Order: sequence, then structure tokens, then C-alpha cells
Amino acid sequence: MGKVDAVAGPAAEGKSQPACINSSNPYHECSDYCLRKIAEARQRLDAELPESSKLPPEDRTVHPDCINAFNPYHECSEYCFKRIADAKSGLERGEQQTADIAAGTSDAVEQQPDDDDADKQEDAGADDDGYAQMTEKQKKLFELRLKMNEARKANQQAIVAEKKRMEPRGESRGVSKQKWLEDRKKKIGKLLDSNGLDMSKAYMLDTQETAEAKYKKWEKEPAPYGWDVFNQKTLYDAYKKRTKNIEVDMEAYNKTKEVDPEFYRDASSLQYGKVSKVPEENIDKMVKELKEREEKRKSFSRRRKFNEDKDIDSINDRNEHFNKKIERAFGKYTLEIKNNLERGTALPD
Repeated sequence: MGKVDAVAGPAAEGKSQPACINSSNPYHECSDYCLRKIAEARQRLDAELPESSKLPPEDRTVHPDCINAFNPYHECSEYCFKRIADAKSGLERGEQQTADIAAGTSDAVEQQPDDDDADKQEDAGADDDGYAQMTEKQKKLFELRLKMNEARKANQQAIVAEKKRMEPRGESRGVSKQKWLEDRKKKIGKLLDSNGLDMSKAYMLDTQETAEAKYKKWEKEPAPYGWDVFNQKTLYDAYKKRTKNIEVDMEAYNKTKEVDPEFYRDASSLQYGKVSKVPEENIDKMVKELKEREEKRKSFSRRRKFNEDKDIDSINDRNEHFNKKIERAFGKYTLEIKNNLERGTALPD
């Protein structure tokens, strides 16, 4: 309150020179610095003006609060009087708001209408008598403001609607997996309570078929991962899987082994480069197995269908594959930025 009382009134008359640049401020008091600046400005004006125009005009219109009042050759126009009136009205509003805050009233809050109230006032202004009294420029400016308000409202509604569309939707049909599991757990819990069992004995409610399916699933070994794909055990298991479906004639195999004593040769064998004769049927079986393996490999890495509705963001297949890897790694972090760039604006929080 002390500060408000200290600046409640303007400075005393005579302490501010009309030629000072701050003379329009009623609280300004000229010091030696102001007087020195006024003298320097007058000397500079006298030096720049010709000899014939150094005498000031006898009759001139200058307001003492004008910012250019120190210039003896300045004449105030409508612009000067308008600026002086705006400055005084601003000072009066500042004093009124200061007094309201000090008194603890809420008039300052009520004096500032929100955007909706301002829009309503502008919309209602077209029906008032003031619109008919406006000039052509004022009418055009008023109509432009109305159009801007309508565009702003439509843009805000479109942004809110788009935000609702971007939000994840609920379950449109059926029941979610989590809800189904919770309902199933409740049913099992009721059955266990009726039989005097707890949740740790839930396996006792399984049928024979369900228990066999569980055991079969548990006994299944997991697929090799990482470097385990190339170790000796994995390669041997793959060899056994390939030879499981191949028919072997054990009688012909034993006869061939009896005829050739070095059927299984060791490092000291002298039969270098000698190969036993293989029947054509065995060669055909091997070729057939290799072709089946190749067909199986092709079916495993099949070519995906092309989606015509998807946005094209690649220049070739290799670049498309790279973009998919990047999307899997960083897609969820850059989704909002990408949508904002395509939309041209960000959604409100």
C-alpha cells in the first residue's frame, strides 16, 4: 500500500520541461541529464537548419504533453493528440486496476471478458445501431473479425474431433482377452471353492485331453536361438529329421559291406579315389529329398502381398525393408511428430 500511495499523484508542475522527451509522463521530473540533452538537441537543430529558417514560427499548435514538444518547429497533428489521449487513458486504467487490487475487489477480473464473451459481443454488434454508423473501412474490418472468429471456432472443433479419432477405441465386438481370462478365473475359483480346493489345485479340474495337450506342450523342446542354430547338436538333430522319412534297404547295405572290406575306410587306406557303385534309385531318392527341402525353404520365406492402400515411403525393396525395421524400432516414438507434420498443427493437450 505504501508504494501505491507514493505514486498516486503526478509530479508537481514546473519540474518537467516541455521540451523534454519524457514530458508526456506526468510522473517524470527533469534532472541535469534532461536539461543537457535538451540543450544539445537545440544546438544540433540550429546547426542543421539554414539561416533563413532558424527563427521559430510565431503561431504554432503544440501540446505540452507531446513527445516532440521540445522541437520548436514541430506542430501537433491528429496523430499526436491521439497518442496523448491513449497514454492518458492507459494511465487511468492502470490507476483503477491498482486501486481495485489494493481494495481486494474482483472488478479487474470482470473487466477482461474471455474469448467467448468477446465473440458474442462482436456477433451481437452487427445487429446494433453502431454498425450502421461505421465507415466502410470499419465495416470491412468488423466483417473480417467475424470471419476470423468463425474460422478459429471451426479449426478448434476439427482439432478436437481429430484428437478423439486418434484415441484408442474400446472393444467394438466380442470380449477382450483380459476380460475373458478374468471371467474364467472367477468360474474356476467358484468350482474350487465348492470342492474345498484352493487355486494351487486348479489342475485337478482338467480333463484327460486337456492334461495330455499340456504335457505334450511342455515336453516340446524350444527352437534353437542365436548361435545355437549352428552348433553340432542342432545340426545332428536336423540330419536325423531329414533321414527319418528316407527308406533304407538294409539287405543291400549289408551285401555291399561284405563285398568291400574297406567299406568304412580309415586314414591308412590305400583305396584313394575309389568310390563304390551307388544304385540309380538311391541317387533319385537323394535328389528328391533335396528338392523337397528347397521347396520347404521357399514356402517358409514366402513373398508378402503388396498393399495398395499403404503410403509409399521407399524407392526399392531394400529401402522398404530398412524402413520397416526403423518403424518397428522407433515408430511409436515418432508417430505423434509425423502426424503433426502431416496435419500442420499439434493437437491440444
